[in-house]
Amino acid sequence: MSTLSPDSPPLPDSGPFARREPVALAQAGSNAVPRLVVAGLGVLGLAVVSLLIGVSHVSWDALFAAGGDDRAAQVLVISRVPRTLALMLSGMSLGVAGLILQMLARNRFVEPFTAGTAESASLGILAVTVLAPGLPILAKTLVAAGFALAGTALFLLILRKLPLRSALVVPLVGLVLGAIFDAVTTFFAYRFSLLQSLAAWTTGDFSSVMRGRYELLWSAFALTVVAYVVADRFTVAGMGEAFTTNLGLNHRRIVALGLALVAMVTAVVVATVGMIPFIGLIVPNLVSLMMGDNARRSIPWVAVLGAGFVLLCDIAGRVVRYPYEIPVGTVAGVVGSLLFLYLLLRRDARVG
Repeated sequence: MSTLSPDSPPLPDSGPFARREPVALAQAGSNAVPRLVVAGLGVLGLAVVSLLIGVSHVSWDALFAAGGDDRAAQVLVISRVPRTLALMLSGMSLGVAGLILQMLARNRFVEPFTAGTAESASLGILAVTVLAPGLPILAKTLVAAGFALAGTALFLLILRKLPLRSALVVPLVGLVLGAIFDAVTTFFAYRFSLLQSLAAWTTGDFSSVMRGRYELLWSAFALTVVAYVVADRFTVAGMGEAFTTNLGLNHRRIVALGLALVAMVTAVVVATVGMIPFIGLIVPNLVSLMMGDNARRSIPWVAVLGAGFVLLCDIAGRVVRYPYEIPVGTVAGVVGSLLFLYLLLRRDARVG
């Protein structure tokens, strides 16, 4: 019997975030792929609805009628399509980033916004805005990714030093660390009169997304593909350092790769559209109820449901106070917190 190293606490055998076996997948068998296709078609349906919602009138009649409406076509191409793609790419990438981080930290409460990753990325964007405001967005994103990587690594380092790490202590450490990063960011933003700019990248808002302002999110999609390619390694790493080493794999390299992916994805999303909470927490947990802890089987579902979750939040935010909008980050925070409470209560009811 192999023993786990101190930096790899095991997932609990009971409780709201215990290790989950792929019961639903075993029962579904060959139905898993058709169900994923149906879920993908549902997300595409939400994307079509998103294209048709907004202050400017865009309808199929206006687009395809004889003569067509040039203004409607321009709104669709310049604003609606980029916005919808940005929504889907953000949801996919943040969901997968949350899944990877949960496996590396071996805790279901962890995501980029409960591990200090997003807050440290925001601090990096502020630093480069103050010190080198003329840098292109790609360079700013790389700096933010470096800060996010350092913040997440610090989070995992602190966990290794803790003698006791229950399922609740781990996220509390991340929340405290994130609060420290956020306090430092707010202080310097106030000193340099950048509080309004700070709000732009701390609130997930897609209202300003247009053609030419979202393309960086495709790099987050590429990182998601990379995560799927090496998904089996993350599954093994989630079983502990000793188990990973016994299989002949380098646990530290896998952790470093996972941290790099999470940091880059978080930095790209924060720099482009701002922070969107709970996606990396809610979606992986919902998927794990069906698929268990196998990353390769879970990642496609996390990507599809993450995109659908963000699309739903955006549609709700545009409809509730039409013609005004509620930022996606605000809607996701409200809906995500309710879903999170439901998961806790549901799992508690099942395990007694």
